[in-house]
Amino acid sequence: MDGTDGTAGQPGPAERSHRSSVSSVGARAADVLVYLADDTVVPLAVENLPSLSAHELHRAIREVLQLPDVALEIFALWLVSPLLEVQLKPKHQPYKLGRQWPELLLRFTDAPDDDVATDEPSLQFRRNVFFPKRRELQIHDEEVLRLLYEEAKGNVLAARYPCDVEDCEALGALVCRVQLGPFQPGQPTACTLRERLDSFLPAHLCKRGHGLFAAFRGRGARAGTSEQGLLSAYRKVKEAVSSDSECEASLRTHYQAYLTKCHELPYYGCAFFHGEVDKPAQSFLHRGGRKPVTVAISLEGVHVIDNREKHVLLGLRFQELSWDHTSPEEEESVLWLEFDGSNEGTPVNKLLKIYSKQAELMSSLIEYCIELSQASEPAAPQEGASGPSSAPGSLPPPTQRPQLRRQGSVVCSRIQHLSTIDYVEEGEQIKPVKPKRTTSFFSRQLSLGQGSYTVVQPSERLEQS
Repeated sequence: MDGTDGTAGQPGPAERSHRSSVSSVGARAADVLVYLADDTVVPLAVENLPSLSAHELHRAIREVLQLPDVALEIFALWLVSPLLEVQLKPKHQPYKLGRQWPELLLRFTDAPDDDVATDEPSLQFRRNVFFPKRRELQIHDEEVLRLLYEEAKGNVLAARYPCDVEDCEALGALVCRVQLGPFQPGQPTACTLRERLDSFLPAHLCKRGHGLFAAFRGRGARAGTSEQGLLSAYRKVKEAVSSDSECEASLRTHYQAYLTKCHELPYYGCAFFHGEVDKPAQSFLHRGGRKPVTVAISLEGVHVIDNREKHVLLGLRFQELSWDHTSPEEEESVLWLEFDGSNEGTPVNKLLKIYSKQAELMSSLIEYCIELSQASEPAAPQEGASGPSSAPGSLPPPTQRPQLRRQGSVVCSRIQHLSTIDYVEEGEQIKPVKPKRTTSFFSRQLSLGQGSYTVVQPSERLEQS
């Protein structure tokens, strides 16, 4: 399979340990197990499994679940294992790709041979990376909303979608409402919520820190206040007002509220990839090394997330970057991101190296997302818009995305935690005196539409280092 044939990335919370999606194979029929976001299973009896396309399986799932036709655009079939996940195109044949799974693992992962030999993918019905999240606001089918809610909830609880504590509590409160019903004064108490806290909040907010190190990190106090914060947010969840008793019993509005809140996260709906970046040199010992990161790519941009700290290191819209990748044949596989920055107050172009065997996949996905954005809706609202489209030139409502603008938010870039390279003209790396150059090194960039990415121009007299 070529790198552009599907969307591959880092496994998420929906996968389970080594489960197969094909329970038996016969001459005429086979039982196929398709997993939903809540880990329920849809068994399918199909004919001629080896030649069956993802599109045909998708249609069979929609019929079993009685989903509307729009589900064809909203969801896709994925092959997922603890080592790799791949979004399938309609023309793909899941059975044949499953047989090729060891080859994909060797090409796109660093997994040991023993793990490659025992790894087996499951077939999952999940959100399509290429479905614009603004269109989710137009969905009213409750089962579709429930599936999207379950997938988003799993990503939040697994910290795949890093959230500030306040946002985790607000999202957790909506999960409380879905699972426990409307808030009743006096019940539940913080004590009863504590028993199921990991069902409502990410694990790193549920664990109490111990010792001096935890105190310095602040995690002990943060976990201790999560129960009261969750209870307070649960108390504030609003109920839908309707004269129709059936609508009052529906959870649709709470699913929509949860998804709308998730839309504020810039990496909602992304494909995720595993990689590593260089650490900045520390003190006179110059201890660097690498740190594991997750690279999140969507129709709107690229985000590099620190796996350990659960926060964004770098967030860029496509208008703000150039990119390229090096293949394993040339050297270690690397995705290169170039963007505007400053060096001791001087404007420069910065270059970030992301080491990953999935660099080719990431580069292809960036290119395809840009093509889709330009071809379909070049004048679409910018990322994060959670309301009706504004008139051209109008400012967004002042209440839009207020909490994500708080100081120290996990969604804010932390470029100081990255080791980047500054370049001068013609690509010479120099000391950080006044590094400037005239052109981007990469031709791959968003060249159409309005954007903020500009190549730094040299001054008339460059100071020599």
